[in-house]
Amino acid sequence: MRKILIVCVASAALFAADDDPLTRISADSLRGHLSFLASDLLEGRGTPSRGLDLAAEYIAAQFRRAGLEPAGDEGYFQTATVKVREQNPENFEFTVTGGGKTLRIDPQQTSIVPDQPIRLDDIPAAKVVIITGRGVTAPGNLLLTLYSGHGGSQVSDPESTRPNLRRNTVNSPELLEFLKNSPDAKFTVHVSPPIEHSAKVRNVAAILRGSDPSLRDTFVLLTAHYDHLGVGFDGANDDGSGTVSVVEIASALAAMNPHPKRSILFMTFFGEERGLLGSRYYGRHPLVPVAKTIADLNLEQVGRTDSTEGPQIANASVTGFDFSDLPQILADAGKLNGIKVYKNEKASDPYFARSDNQALADLGVPAHTLCVAFDYPDYHGMGDHWEKVDFANMAKVDRAVAAGLLHLASDAPAPKWNESNPAAKKYLEAAKKLQ
Repeated sequence: MRKILIVCVASAALFAADDDPLTRISADSLRGHLSFLASDLLEGRGTPSRGLDLAAEYIAAQFRRAGLEPAGDEGYFQTATVKVREQNPENFEFTVTGGGKTLRIDPQQTSIVPDQPIRLDDIPAAKVVIITGRGVTAPGNLLLTLYSGHGGSQVSDPESTRPNLRRNTVNSPELLEFLKNSPDAKFTVHVSPPIEHSAKVRNVAAILRGSDPSLRDTFVLLTAHYDHLGVGFDGANDDGSGTVSVVEIASALAAMNPHPKRSILFMTFFGEERGLLGSRYYGRHPLVPVAKTIADLNLEQVGRTDSTEGPQIANASVTGFDFSDLPQILADAGKLNGIKVYKNEKASDPYFARSDNQALADLGVPAHTLCVAFDYPDYHGMGDHWEKVDFANMAKVDRAVAAGLLHLASDAPAPKWNESNPAAKKYLEAAKKLQ
């Protein structure tokens, strides 16, 4: 602990120096990056999409500008192929009748991707299972998830053995209201077999090579996902904020002379919203040796402070807080930089497996996600715009993250899984296999 404090104190002392590169982490710079990545031009950065490709090129350009080494198989890109199944617009029909009225659902409001053609005519609403939340599914002629969020195609990684979760979704608040007022409603749904194709997608990766000859072949990862839900959903906080934080911290640390002792791999993942696709692909195709990777710090939703739990100013939480000693290292660094890093008792453990840290943890690498607000207005909604981000607070959080990263990239002992926590047992066993 004394060594941790010494390193963190040294980092904090650097912040006071006029020539400290970490002062380059600024609210204005973060605002500039995010106002582009979360703009309508990028069409919600769905996986796959033109907007996602534009975002990847922008991130790579920032890594190039900072002078970081490319780490992918194609320069700064680690390329992969995903399988896409899209709703077939041919002969599509979705109408609901009841109470003398008819509601017609536009194909752009649905994502119905069946294995076989669907042709249902005037079936009672009682035979259609409608899910409006995260409830348990039930049998029926047609299973629909009714929501006011995103839809789109089904995307899966052809290499993965994990099954692709398939949901037929309808984005229509009007339908729910219609059904409330028309208990005798009947559905007519015609959907042709899906259109299938493959698409190229990319993780974006760069290395800041360590300065110590004996430690430069060991690695710390700083990661975030740069995809979101697609057209209409800007995804400024989720996870544009994490993405621009990776870019900003990478640029700041690249300006250090000398570099940190260990090497740092900066990476942004595709397809988190599709089931952690990009990080799981990296887990199967690591760009640096897993046995030489001492930690992964993943950033998610670090921009919005208007949490549903109340304002979150000058603090951050870490998932799986008691799973390893990495969160405590971050807490020590945060304390010396004006940020309280704490365990959110309600969300810390349940959210551990819901972000890109999971793929690295499964390999045995101490890996956690840091966020400011687990839930906030506009989460996965159309209102998650960059103007709602608290950039001053995000810059402060990022400086604390950078201080923790500097500690991890020093000659301090590598983080370890908590042997006394049963929840960390499988990760501890995986880590032993790396030795």
